Amino acid sequence: MKNWHLDDGVKYMLLASLTFAFMGAFAKLSSQTLSSLEVVFFRNIAGVVLIGLAVIKTPLVQQGGKPLLLLFRGTMGFLALLAYFYNIAHISLADAMTYSKTSPIFTAIFAYLFLNEKLSLKGWMAVFLGFIGIVFITQPDGIGFSKYDLLGIFSGIGAALAYTSIRELKNYYDTRAIALSFMGVGSVGPVVLFLLSPYFQSPELDWIFSEFVLPEGIVWIYLIAMGVFATISQLLMTKAYGSSKAGIVGAVSYTNILFSLLVGVALGDAFPSGATLFGIVLIVVAGIMVARSK
Repeated sequence: MKNWHLDDGVKYMLLASLTFAFMGAFAKLSSQTLSSLEVVFFRNIAGVVLIGLAVIKTPLVQQGGKPLLLLFRGTMGFLALLAYFYNIAHISLADAMTYSKTSPIFTAIFAYLFLNEKLSLKGWMAVFLGFIGIVFITQPDGIGFSKYDLLGIFSGIGAALAYTSIRELKNYYDTRAIALSFMGVGSVGPVVLFLLSPYFQSPELDWIFSEFVLPEGIVWIYLIAMGVFATISQLLMTKAYGSSKAGIVGAVSYTNILFSLLVGVALGDAFPSGATLFGIVLIVVAGIMVARSK
């Protein structure tokens, strides 16, 4: 009997998805005492240090010439992560993750609009399924979408804009410079927003303006664990895409949602309703269709 063998890329992505769910769990625990803006700050400052050390060891090799696009990538990535972390703090981990995983669907649209990439009939079907899935998750009533729904959708759109810009930036910049643009803006941006927060007291803007609170006790452990799992997840993801076809690895990445659901329930999240589960399934199917078409 032939031995069943799991592809290396699939194994790496499964582990990356699990560690990413753990990162979300520690972000959620940190958010019990810290603002989402502060959690994002600590998440990114750790990345700046790690990538900075890598750049010192091996200098960047790049052409450059697209500073505004690099800044755009960093800004959109930072805002998308901020919206994602805010939702982690206020809704279930599975719902927050599902919203963020709509990014491949929006990326397909933006690549069609801005990069002239063709979108097949299968691709358009995936986009349609994805939007139906969003409706089932948000379940808008007569007064429209909630704040968490809008931020969730924005986390997907913002990440998609960042990913779309990377397709152009990789022709001009070292991969580490592109990653550093995201983490750099994600470290400096919060400091600016902390300084501006006394002048913006609107409850609707609490996801972007907040006061800095020095972490204490076990919160430091949560923040360190979040940074460690985020770094491990990124390394595993990189190895996954380097070991197998992008379509296969991209499809497997949707196990993020399953792991986030399980970890979230363990932390006390309510189990999703039937309608929400159906919406999650539609978004997963849509994302896999997009990934497999690449």
